[in-house]
Amino acid sequence: MLSVLRNRTYRRLFTAQVVALAGTGLATVALSLLAYDLAGTNASAVLGTALAIKMAAYVGMGPVVGALAGRLPRRTLLVTLDLVRAGIAVSLPFVTQVWQIYVLILLLQTASAAFTPTFQATIPEVLPEERDYTRALSLSRLAYDLESLLSPALAAVLLTLVPYDRLFAGTAVGFLVSGILVRATALPAPAPAARAGGLRARAAFGTRLLLGTPRLRALLALDVAVAAAGAAVLVNTVVLVRDSLGRAPGDVPLALGAYGAGSMAVALLLPRALDRRPAESVGRPARTLRPPAERALMLRAAFVLPGTLGLLALGLGAGAGAGVGVGHAPGGPSWSWPGLLVLWAVLGAATSAILTPGGRLLRRSARSGDLPAVFAARFSLSHAGWLLTYPLAGWLAAGAGLAASAAVLAGVALLGALAAARLWPRIDPAALAHVHPELPAGHPHLVAAGGGGRHAHDFHIDELHRRWPPGEAA
Repeated sequence: MLSVLRNRTYRRLFTAQVVALAGTGLATVALSLLAYDLAGTNASAVLGTALAIKMAAYVGMGPVVGALAGRLPRRTLLVTLDLVRAGIAVSLPFVTQVWQIYVLILLLQTASAAFTPTFQATIPEVLPEERDYTRALSLSRLAYDLESLLSPALAAVLLTLVPYDRLFAGTAVGFLVSGILVRATALPAPAPAARAGGLRARAAFGTRLLLGTPRLRALLALDVAVAAAGAAVLVNTVVLVRDSLGRAPGDVPLALGAYGAGSMAVALLLPRALDRRPAESVGRPARTLRPPAERALMLRAAFVLPGTLGLLALGLGAGAGAGVGVGHAPGGPSWSWPGLLVLWAVLGAATSAILTPGGRLLRRSARSGDLPAVFAARFSLSHAGWLLTYPLAGWLAAGAGLAASAAVLAGVALLGALAAARLWPRIDPAALAHVHPELPAGHPHLVAAGGGGRHAHDFHIDELHRRWPPGEAA
């Protein structure tokens, strides 16, 4: 997997990503402490509102940013956004009111909603070979998992040396170093997008491409399943560990670490699994083609999610029915704590098996010039799922109990998995046969295809191909 780091351009971009993620992790810890200083026992409400603002910024700004990213110099945009994020991080220690936190978080996450999909769309242009790109996706997944595991530990060490507000300076340094690395990197010029129209039309294009491509509609359904499982972990772990299992505060990061460890294990193994068989074989009749490697892997992982959440709901319900909880309360089963760690590791592994290959599907489904728009649209729509499942997990856990929360989230994950299996064609070649009755004879596209009539090529939703060919989506 590490062989992809021999590419100098990608090595610098990956280093920039890791440094920026480390800074973001420090900000997460510092923001929690800042909220406690300003709001005391209402800190949870402040953080919950800040998280909702973050998701709203991701959902609302993604498509707009995708439209702008295709029109601006890529490197200049990325460096500018890093500088903006660094400036906001430096400002956070000086806030004195809760509303100021909300304003700065909105600005910070809007900049992140612009930076992340633009950065993601750059990688397939730097690494055009699918084999290399797959390894880059796995490394990116590892970077996110390591950030969630190591940044809190780094913050804990730094807090023994400096006040918490100095952590925001570390965040700013991370963004500045990221900007310097990007500025020093020569990025390939993306293919120009051929779409016409104003900002609104360009912003809507990425969403139309996602919804018009069967495999990407399935990917959005898979994102809902991932959001249901992720919300169960991120929202309810602390209550499960502290209240249901009656364990010490230090066991909360251990449980989250099990989730991250499962994710990292799959990220390490995934390139070899996807390289084992090609996504398609050009030139073979459709009836002899095997399903894409991603489809089999991602759908199987999707059905693991509701099964695992269902086991959690059954365990919680059985423990509550016995009147002993599910942990180390007197008479409670001794296997509950290791059982939770196993369930969390399985959820992490299944989540990684879905999220990591997603970039391959986006890359395969759009032209180079349209990658910023499609990455931004996916970034926005996938976070809409989290905007739904985050409060659902918390409200159900508080009002109806953890077992009910796990059961409902299992149902949401199952619906997402079933929808993905239905939407994703079993045979999904890149080249599709189609006709253009709306184009006049002699149109350049028809001439390039051999003179017109029924022809086949790698099919993408664009200005000439507005709908998926009939009969090719089943």
